[in-house]
Amino acid sequence: MLRYRSILAALLSCLPLISGAWAADHLDSPTVIADPRGDIGDLYAWMSADTRRLNLALTIVGLGFAPDIGYEFHIGSGMRFGEVTRSISVYCRFPKPDEGACRLGGDDRAQGQIGDAAGIVSRHGRFRMFAGLRDDPFFNNVRGTRDAYRVAQAALGVGATPDKDRCPAFDAATVASIRERWRQVDGGPATNFLKGWTPASIVLSIDVAVLNAGGPVLSVWAATKGADRQIDRMGRPLTGNALLGTLEPVDQANVMKEAYNAVAPAHWPDFAPEIARNLGLYDGFDGTCGNALLTGDTASAGRRYDRLAALLADDRLWINSASGQCRHFAAVELAALAGRTDRAGDCGGRSPGQDAVDIYRSLLSTGLETGIDDGVDGDEKPPSDTDFPFLAPP
Repeated sequence: MLRYRSILAALLSCLPLISGAWAADHLDSPTVIADPRGDIGDLYAWMSADTRRLNLALTIVGLGFAPDIGYEFHIGSGMRFGEVTRSISVYCRFPKPDEGACRLGGDDRAQGQIGDAAGIVSRHGRFRMFAGLRDDPFFNNVRGTRDAYRVAQAALGVGATPDKDRCPAFDAATVASIRERWRQVDGGPATNFLKGWTPASIVLSIDVAVLNAGGPVLSVWAATKGADRQIDRMGRPLTGNALLGTLEPVDQANVMKEAYNAVAPAHWPDFAPEIARNLGLYDGFDGTCGNALLTGDTASAGRRYDRLAALLADDRLWINSASGQCRHFAAVELAALAGRTDRAGDCGGRSPGQDAVDIYRSLLSTGLETGIDDGVDGDEKPPSDTDFPFLAPP
């Protein structure tokens, strides 16, 4: 029990960080804390309504770009979820504070002075690029989340026993208190911890015909790279911050997160066992163990979260490029793995206006897209899904 309670203690020690941002992936290892210009905050990927363009937005925790860091988008294509038969990348560099260039594949390039909201059209017209300060629309009630975890921690201290998959048996009163605290701040209305945060951002709108040579289903992840190694990477929100090293001392957790950020896709599955170890806490937040996404009674004790952990370890956003309706975060995954035929016609991915944090946490807790609500339902500066460069100005 004492070791399990350290999950919440570790999470609580991280939650009050208020050094300027709390994004889906921010400040998750010593390297990116040392230079936030290499730290990915959030990644968004969605289709234009006419299905002609894939839109991408990457926010960087630092307020500028480093000349010795590369900023990369990796896009795969295949006929179905989980399949990649062709791939192409966009490589962006910023040799001076007001100059940048992004290269798509081997022969198209957008280059020039950055910061103009109109962006820069590439040499062959296949994509448009913007780089500069924009509002990151990742809205999140961090203080309410912290208070909800404290309720859970107190319950563990008085006998909410975890099962063999580390899912705690919270009673109805504890579950009600967790949900109430999560939607508040100090007993009042919820507030967005990221209000007014305007990090450095890279925004791209790319002709999808350049990207889907392998098929209509696209996968997207982003990375920052230094001279000798990959610094940070991200696909979906929260996984790296929320599900790695929560059972370990800080030094060991940092080693794990550094390794997670640095590895190539071939080694992403190596982290599935660690992710599985930490999913039980989230599953217990609704008072029911075994109803998280991709779990069920058929899994043997100690293996309940293996399927979900495998999905999360493969940290990519998946997009159905045949659809211009992008209303539902993780729609491609839900349609392919959870039998959600009502999501089959959605592009999925992550568009900037979605409440992805609530959906993500709910899938880990209730198995549905609802159930965990932090009380913050939108950004103070609403982004646009249609008007380049999509993210609101500072």
